[in-house]
Parts: sequence; structure tokens; C-alpha cells
Amino acid sequence: MSEVTSESGMATQISNPKMRVEAKLPSTMRAVVYRGINDMRLETVPVPRIGPGELLIKIATCGVCGTDLKKIHMGSHSAPRIFGHEMAGVVAEVGAGVTQFAVGDRVMSFHHVPCGECYYCRKQTPAQCPLYKKTGATAGFEPSGGGFAEYVRVMDFLVAKGGVVHIPDGVPFEQAAFVEPLMTVLKGVKLLNLASDDTVLVIGQGSIGLMHAALAKRIGARVLTSDLFPERHAIAARFGLANPIHAGQENVVERVFAETEGRGADAVIVAVGGNALIRTAMDAVRPGGKVMLFAQTQHGEAAFDPAAVCVDEKTLLGSYSSSFPILDQVTDLVFGGYRNGFDLTQLISHRFPLEEAVAAIEIASHPQPGSMKIMLEPVPGAGAE
Repeated sequence: MSEVTSESGMATQISNPKMRVEAKLPSTMRAVVYRGINDMRLETVPVPRIGPGELLIKIATCGVCGTDLKKIHMGSHSAPRIFGHEMAGVVAEVGAGVTQFAVGDRVMSFHHVPCGECYYCRKQTPAQCPLYKKTGATAGFEPSGGGFAEYVRVMDFLVAKGGVVHIPDGVPFEQAAFVEPLMTVLKGVKLLNLASDDTVLVIGQGSIGLMHAALAKRIGARVLTSDLFPERHAIAARFGLANPIHAGQENVVERVFAETEGRGADAVIVAVGGNALIRTAMDAVRPGGKVMLFAQTQHGEAAFDPAAVCVDEKTLLGSYSSSFPILDQVTDLVFGGYRNGFDLTQLISHRFPLEEAVAAIEIASHPQPGSMKIMLEPVPGAGAE
């Protein structure tokens, strides 16, 4: 055990030596800074200063998300920025007035939180809430998440509205970092209102697609998984997903019809980018079934038969980002699941220190058979503790 002292003079014991919080915080830190399209640089930047109601978190691990990659490659955001939002770590400093957290607490943090009161929150579309669209975590520059750094500042409204979650003892930081992406996935799965006698096709078995498939299976649905890489089907099998479709070798739509007495799937989840897959999904779903778009976050055009929606009564819907009303269900799945067979760290294929962040982003940007979830660890090895 080690002991540190917060600004208030309160002593706190830290049990994880790799994630020891310094009694005196450094003035500078390492961070991976976005300087323009495809231009990511390891730089030394100031450690963020916090104000009343805020927290400073020392990052143990942060996942590289597909939305981070789109921002890096598409230039949709101004530079400079520090991205990264699937993050977990240790509270390093507590702002005045914060009573629910102390220095040394193990936590995961979101970067968005809804107000819970506006029109969109009342209509159960919290991702459209004006407050939710405001990023509440930063490692410097324009707030953009900040998890690709050693420390991140969590703003007062995020702390006050439940955007920071305690991690139970025995649950590693890497597992806790999946709270944010799993909440987006569970939100989407819930929109489908799946029944135990439904057949679901999940297109794409990267980490997000696999989580969709695993949650659909936990509901009791029969799940078919489609992907180009056999290696990903092997990982899916660890989660009990036993109906793989090898998209590079067989016709996905024909296989779905063969598995459903010629009807088609009751629901199809498109968990990988590529607008051409929307037509595949619409062809694979049965009359009266549902197609959910989860990865189509870039504006553009896509071709599908409008009569399939009208005459065949197929529903085309989308799901984007999180839903805080289901947070307790998500934390039960992530924290309790780690001890009961729902170990999401199995989805991690690569772990990189910040010094190798450019290589990490390159691998994440060009998925290979053996690549799944990519994690950045400012303190190598700390994420697994």
C-alpha cells in the first residue's frame, strides 16, 4: 500500500503500485495530439488544471474507438485536439465541493452526459440533448475526450450528472473501459425489442459487432454472425456464438434464408461501416423485420428498395451513442460479468504505450484478421489490474 495526499490534506491509500498517484502532481504530461488529418503526434503538454466540482483522472487505459478514427481520418474536427473516450483510471485530484470521489478511487469516465430534463431527454433520445452534445472531458485544447493522455480533466457537469463511475475491487481497468461502448451497444439492442424465438443477423464481428451479438444471445435470440475473418469467429465462439457466416466464402443472404425456413432474419444489426451493407441487411431481413444501422455515422447516400419498407413493412432504424437510463444495467453486465463469464478483455488484441500510439491507430484503422480492440496504456500493464 502507498499513501498520497490531496489538495485538501486528506490522506488516501493506493493499492496499485503501477497506478500510484503522486503526492505532488507533475506540471507536464505526455499526450497524443491530433494536428490535422492523419497527423497524430506524441507531445508534452500541460497537465490540465481543475476547478470546483471537477476531477483529474490519471489514465490507466483507453480504447481506440471507431469514432476516434473517423475524426482523425476525415478532418471533421479542428486541430489541435486530444481524442480518446473509452477510458478508466485513478482519481488524482478532487475539486472543491466534490464529495462522492476521493483521490485514489478507481473510476471510469464518460465524455458526454445528458441533462435528463430537456425535450429530447423526455422523448428518450438523450444523444440529441444539447448538454450531451457538449464534451465534458479534456486533456487540453478543445474538449474532445482526452483519454489519449496521462491525465484527463472531467468537468463539473459530467461529475454532477453521473458521468463518472466507481470501479469495484477486482475488476481491471480494461474491463471497466468497456462500460462506455457497451452502453451504446445495449441501447441499440434494446431498440429491437428482441424475443427469445427471434433470429438475429449481426453483420461485422469486430469488438462492437461481437458485443451486439453477445447481448442478443443473452436475451435468448438465435444469433448468426457475419464477418470476413475466421479469426473473429473464433473469438465470437468464446462468447457462445456458434452460427458463423464466412462472408468471404458464402452468400450471406442465402445463408440467412437457409437458416430461417426461407423467411429471413427477424432483425439485422449493421455493426460495420459501408453503406453497401444496408442493401444486404434489407435483403436478409424478413417482411415485418427490423434493420438497425449502428456504424453509419458519416453523411452520404445509400441505395435500398423503398418498397421493402412500405410493402414488405421492413423497419429501418438507427441507434447512436449512449443512454444513461440503462447505466445500471450496463455496469451490472460489465462489472458482474467479469466474474461470471462476460470477460470483455477477451476482445483486446493489442496494447500499446503512448509512445507507440501512431502504430496503434494505424492497426485500428486497417483491421486485420488478428486485430480487434486496440488499447493505449500510458502506464504499460496498468490496464490489466
